[in-house]
Amino acid sequence: MLSNCYGNSLRLAKDRGCASIAFPLISAGVNGCPSEIAIATAIQAIRDFLQENEMDIYLVVFDRKSFKISKCLFDDVHSYLDEKYIENLLDEEYKNDTRFRRIHWVQLHHNLGLTFKPSTPDTAPSLENLLGAIDDSFSETLLRLINEKGKRDSEVYKRANIDRRLFSKIRNNPAYQPSKTTALAFAVALELTLEETRDFIGRAGYALSRSSKADIIVEYFIERREYDIFTINETLFSFKQPLLGCWCRIRMCSTRRQNDFPPVEYLTTSLGTSA
Repeated sequence: MLSNCYGNSLRLAKDRGCASIAFPLISAGVNGCPSEIAIATAIQAIRDFLQENEMDIYLVVFDRKSFKISKCLFDDVHSYLDEKYIENLLDEEYKNDTRFRRIHWVQLHHNLGLTFKPSTPDTAPSLENLLGAIDDSFSETLLRLINEKGKRDSEVYKRANIDRRLFSKIRNNPAYQPSKTTALAFAVALELTLEETRDFIGRAGYALSRSSKADIIVEYFIERREYDIFTINETLFSFKQPLLGCWCRIRMCSTRRQNDFPPVEYLTTSLGTSA
């Protein structure tokens, strides 16, 4: 019944020509439906609608406590974040230790069977040669990967939660510079490995950072080959991080003039216009 409530409302909005619609968390108030069930039902209904349609859909929750992912997932992601932060702290501690870096460098080259030969002015490539060997741009790489993986354009931009208009801009402009969240959204939609993701977002000038909680959370899902953009964004939201694709936090405000009412979180859970 709850799912049909969302579905019927969305179909009616489409029939009326609405470009956007906002929902409260239906049944999670006085009706007493557990918020995690109400949210899961709402997101699934929205996901089903967006498979065949395009619309900006806003889901309104009164605070982050109302927006819950499973405790098991939350704890697992939290442990993963702690592990990566410890690794980052160790890297920071030893980054100025030349002895540590030299030993690590020698061991790496020994394991790979390589001999290190520093470049000299005579052997270093010229600027002309470097520019001549420039890699494909982000846009060119995106379109190539879509073809290589046998996917359709619409399949990819919908899985990335990206607006068709934005995808058209990227397709028609080889020099297009996306935001980092957009680049990561496409990496998820293309189901890239971690190494492929690093290379892909590098085409747009970005890198995954161990000092970024959002990057580590995305890395967590990619390592496990879990590519559901909705689940990833739910987790990012739970950890107060920027969301991927066109999921974006629009604003926080009070629904009433009185100060004793809680703030409201507005989320776009659909196709928007972020870069």
